[in-house]
Amino acid sequence: MNTRSTFPTVKPTSAELDVLQTIWEIGPSTVKQVHAAMAPTRPELTYANVLRLMQIMHGKGLLDRDERERSHVYAAAQSQNATQGGLVRDLIRKAFAGSGKALVLAALREGQVSKQDRAEIEALLRDEGKQ
Repeated sequence: MNTRSTFPTVKPTSAELDVLQTIWEIGPSTVKQVHAAMAPTRPELTYANVLRLMQIMHGKGLLDRDERERSHVYAAAQSQNATQGGLVRDLIRKAFAGSGKALVLAALREGQVSKQDRAEIEALLRDEGKQ
């Protein structure tokens, strides 16, 4: 697998995040596999659209590409946690004046957290408090 030694500093676009979510879900994949997996929720995307997007993402350092086979296999250059962590840090810095608490309160206030998610968060906070 061709890996990049530099940590990508480019933030993925919304469309790029859709591709990354798909690859994180199904694992390293060809363009055909990614296109097929995205088709139910993004029917407007053609194979050519997905191919071009993934080529751009590879150029930006968001995807690694294994070129040993005729159909290249793409994998996320960063883990889902690393990418999400970077996006959350950026969002906290830009939209919440550096306050993680403000981000959590906004999510709770806007109803973006289910009762089950809230219970899991509370359990996590209790466990963190015990350490």
